[in-house]
Amino acid sequence: MQTKDNITLVGMPSAGKSTVGVLLAKRLGYAFIDGDILIQEKTGKLLRQIIEEQGLAGFMRIENDIHAQLSAHRSVIAPGGSVIYGQEAMEHLAGISRIVYLRISYEEMLRRIGDIKDRGVALKDGLTLRDMYDERTKLYEAWADVTVDEEALGMGRVVDEIRAMAEAWDAEELPKSARKMTVE
Repeated sequence: MQTKDNITLVGMPSAGKSTVGVLLAKRLGYAFIDGDILIQEKTGKLLRQIIEEQGLAGFMRIENDIHAQLSAHRSVIAPGGSVIYGQEAMEHLAGISRIVYLRISYEEMLRRIGDIKDRGVALKDGLTLRDMYDERTKLYEAWADVTVDEEALGMGRVVDEIRAMAEAWDAEELPKSARKMTVE
């Protein structure tokens, strides 16, 4: 069994997974893997092009497959927000990394998100952004080893808190009592 020597950041579109991920990777001396860019590199297409050409289900299959096969060591992984729907991808990521959920409120997501089509947000037919938020929140919480309330801390403190946890994880296994913890 592979050691959990990676950190995977999950959260809503615009939660800051890539921004936090780059800063965290620099501070830890880890590599950084952006899941959306990885998908674009492997397919040669922008996320929105994949969704336009293959539909949402096709995009999510590609996203699931790419993340389920990801090989990484001492890396911060920032997949797209919809990876949470991919069972194989999430099982694999949970097997190779600590899952950190960057929680933001619905209102904060709306403030940050911008053009959802251009951003390549995987919004299922018939769902509103609120529906997506509610549906994904439950999944992020279920998979997370640690939940970090990003709004309460601010970007710098978020990175500091996760870095401190990662350094403790490197020193010894995370105690069972610390699993499913929330940092606010």
